[in-house]
Amino acid sequence: MTKGIIAAGHPATAQAGADILGAGGNATDAAVAAAFSSFVAESTLVSPGGGGFALVYGPELRSPLIYDFFCSFPGLGRPAAEAIDFFPISVDFGPTRQIFHIGRGAVAVPGNLAGLCRLQQEQGRLPLAVVLQPAIDLCRRGVPLGEFGCYVGHLLQPIFSNEPEIARLFGAPGAFFSPGFLYRNPDLANALEALAKEGTRLIYDGDIATILLQDQRQHGGLITREDLASYEVIVRPALHFPYRQFELLTNPPPSRGGALIAFSLAMLSGFDIGTLNFGNPRHLGLLAEVMRQTNLARPAFESSGDADLFLSSDHLQRHSNDLARRLARHARPYPPDPPPPPAHNCTTHISVLDADGNFVSLTTTSGEMPGYVLGGTGIILNNVLGEADLHPQGFHQGTPGQRIGSMMAPTIVLEEGRPILALGSGGANRLRTAILQVIMNFCDFGLDLQTAVEAPRIHFEAGELQLEGGIKESTVASLWRWGYDIVRWQGQHMFFGGTHAVGLDARGLFLGAGDPRRAGAVQRLD
Repeated sequence: MTKGIIAAGHPATAQAGADILGAGGNATDAAVAAAFSSFVAESTLVSPGGGGFALVYGPELRSPLIYDFFCSFPGLGRPAAEAIDFFPISVDFGPTRQIFHIGRGAVAVPGNLAGLCRLQQEQGRLPLAVVLQPAIDLCRRGVPLGEFGCYVGHLLQPIFSNEPEIARLFGAPGAFFSPGFLYRNPDLANALEALAKEGTRLIYDGDIATILLQDQRQHGGLITREDLASYEVIVRPALHFPYRQFELLTNPPPSRGGALIAFSLAMLSGFDIGTLNFGNPRHLGLLAEVMRQTNLARPAFESSGDADLFLSSDHLQRHSNDLARRLARHARPYPPDPPPPPAHNCTTHISVLDADGNFVSLTTTSGEMPGYVLGGTGIILNNVLGEADLHPQGFHQGTPGQRIGSMMAPTIVLEEGRPILALGSGGANRLRTAILQVIMNFCDFGLDLQTAVEAPRIHFEAGELQLEGGIKESTVASLWRWGYDIVRWQGQHMFFGGTHAVGLDARGLFLGAGDPRRAGAVQRLD
């Protein structure tokens, strides 16, 4: 009998979760252990000082729950700052460059530690100290940065070389982002051991809070004692939405991603996917136009934040009619397609299923990180305040204490009331289209889970159709003829997300898939 399965963004992350399942933990214990371990094994992507969301589903829960522990705007009780440590750096992504802002003034109030500890306390069954031990061991033993970790590190080199202490953590000067370099973080191990004893008071009202606040005061940050003391994990009912014989459970507002995925599935529900050949022009053309239609509808959601209104039958029908008119034309017209604001680039996901039927889908991010280590703690915080497109009204204009918007969308799919799939993704705006395509591949086309995750993806945004490598030349040619402005990629790429998923087949056998685009791994406990 399979005792559990976990899919995550690194073999060591997945192994930590499997070890906790083997020690008698449930899916929540395993997910939390894996999340803390990801802060070491996936250290160029995520950190303890970020935020995230977890979707929990199980036979003993009355309803699926979302734990919202994302970052909040700082500044409660603080007068206007005269000098803020906040400055731009340029990151070269190859075809394009992007500006991010880092420094103490880019740090939002972190939620990871509060959220993961509360999630484990309320839904787990093991002592917190046991759940934290795999991450503590990784901190002391070390984990090779690996090819993917170094690839991300080189992309974000201006951030990781901003201060000597953070650069040394990643191997500077002689082994800076060398794949074989062992990333160790003994200060973080000490912090996690203290966390196991003291709980989250350590971070929000204890010794580490004192260090964080002193650092913020001395170096131009915005976080106050009131920000830390008032931070709350919010537990919400999941967003439910029907799709054919399936039901989508996902992240509700104020997050954007779940509602946008539900809208896209609603657009697809009017089409007989069984008549399409997977990967042919009709399939990818439909998918591209559904993505376009979702982008066109998105401002209505951004202005109201009301998922019920956004997913109402009248609103969906109006957009379905618009979609049908466009698909009926051989040459596709191009209505204005406003570029949606990008979400966090450095994000990872964990999906877990245990023998009792408990599912956990958990996503965390730190933005791109702020360019320093919090002295003596080993904790890297976040730069969520430093992403321009998340703050359309300008930097530092948010209301202190308010949650910052996010695209993250941990998701579970039911078929006729039975859970069959838990998934989520990193990948900024592409995470929602990555999740959409894996759901479509698995549920509509009946692909096995690993194939559903690995299949070439597309992404339509701002008038450009991004095509991942592996799509047939004849299909690309047809899409050109239909008038799409195409950007082609040579192979798989992290640009198209990192969707790590677990599930059940019709016989009740456990399934798992790690996305190779982001070094995904699966561990099964038999």
